[in-house]
Amino acid sequence: MTNKNQLRAAALARRDAVGSSSRAAARERILDHAGPLFDRPGRVVSGYWPIRSEADPGPLLDRARQAGATIALPVLLDAETLLFRRWDPGAVLEPAGFGTVGPSVAAPFVIPDIVILPLAAFDRRGHRIGYGKGHYDRAVAGLFASGRRPLLVGLAFAVQEVDKVPFEPHDIPLDFILTEEELIAAPKHG
Repeated sequence: MTNKNQLRAAALARRDAVGSSSRAAARERILDHAGPLFDRPGRVVSGYWPIRSEADPGPLLDRARQAGATIALPVLLDAETLLFRRWDPGAVLEPAGFGTVGPSVAAPFVIPDIVILPLAAFDRRGHRIGYGKGHYDRAVAGLFASGRRPLLVGLAFAVQEVDKVPFEPHDIPLDFILTEEELIAAPKHG
């Protein structure tokens, strides 16, 4: 059986191989497939600042902002705790842990209604493989424990799909996976 580390490495290699012209085209096609997910005002939508070869959520965040959403980015408070801070256009970004950037400590914490998650690999059941640290799983579990249930949208390139992600009890499935090819609605999990 293929384990998560093997699936992660293979999917990341495929993601890394996506050329710059394909990435540019994917940005627009991702918007086309997003449907109305990001078009409702009054929501808090959390994205991420892309690192390495991640799919860029910037156009989705711009679309949500134009529709009247508040935008947030994740920040690591320590090795275990990921929270979300409000991000306004033009606001200075600071190192936010794990090689990414996020809003400054002056930006207020917010509770997202939609969380766009980066990922290494995904399957059609809504299972994802992240980078192995569990930051998003803990953050989302904390939101669930507080009675919040944000919509979870994995953002990826189609080449990151795998047949089956090994699923563990602490893993939290996605509601949707958005790629340049399609919007995949994951089956409802009990």
